[in-house]
Amino acid sequence: MVFVLLSVICSVLVSVLLKLARRYRIDVGQAVAWNYAVTSVLTALVLHPSLAALQAPAAPWPAMIGLGLLLPTIFLALGASVRHAGIVRSDAAQRLSLLLSLLAAFALFGETLTATKGAGIALGLLALLAMVWRREEAAGTAGEGAAGWLYPLLVFAGFGTIDILFKRVAAAGVPLGASLQAMFALSLLVAFALQLVRRMQGRTRFTLSSLAGGIVLGLFNFGNILFYLRGHQALPQHPALVFASMNLGVVAVGALVGTLGFGERLSRFNLAGLLLALLAIGLLTLGRA
Repeated sequence: MVFVLLSVICSVLVSVLLKLARRYRIDVGQAVAWNYAVTSVLTALVLHPSLAALQAPAAPWPAMIGLGLLLPTIFLALGASVRHAGIVRSDAAQRLSLLLSLLAAFALFGETLTATKGAGIALGLLALLAMVWRREEAAGTAGEGAAGWLYPLLVFAGFGTIDILFKRVAAAGVPLGASLQAMFALSLLVAFALQLVRRMQGRTRFTLSSLAGGIVLGLFNFGNILFYLRGHQALPQHPALVFASMNLGVVAVGALVGTLGFGERLSRFNLAGLLLALLAIGLLTLGRA
């Protein structure tokens, strides 16, 4: 379980870095771009993926191109969500995105809907609504407006779509290392293209602080993936335990860091949503067991 704990820590640290970006004059867009340079290099050095599967006629390039487009843009949405809605609600929205991938499993991949999974989906949807709920006066005071609930919803929808595309790639038989290498390389191109457009428009300039932030972000991002994989390798007979520990751990640790470390204030609705999110993830994990 040490690997799972390390993965949880890396995942939450990604959100912490995004939260601190403005304080340390880190341009999130640039940091996301440099992050994919780091993850691309580390994937090649650590996982040593064979790219032969990517050259096969049946290689799912539409899904991989979709991942290359979505990952950097949703990463930017995550950064905006952390800034406007906080770490607690952003991490919960990201982890609740498994609801979309589970619904896709029923609709697209022939998975059977059970009472446990149905209850988990229902609670998860309630949790999402409660987590993004903001009274008008509270939102106005915090200066959030619509951003306080819009960005968490984008994170929810975006990460859910990413997981569905990952399932498409896995169903095509592409090894994980090869798919990660292709995904990070495509994301790198998209992310830097976005930053070059911003630079040409005079909206940003490349800085050393953003480069440094991107390197750290890439290390945490890759560490999250690597340790999660190592957790599954260390506990091959207990995939549901690894899955539950990862998702529940991120929501719980993110809640502690957000409230204690950054003084994020949650309404009673938000707190109820957090508890429902933990319960929903637990039920969905039981349904997968």
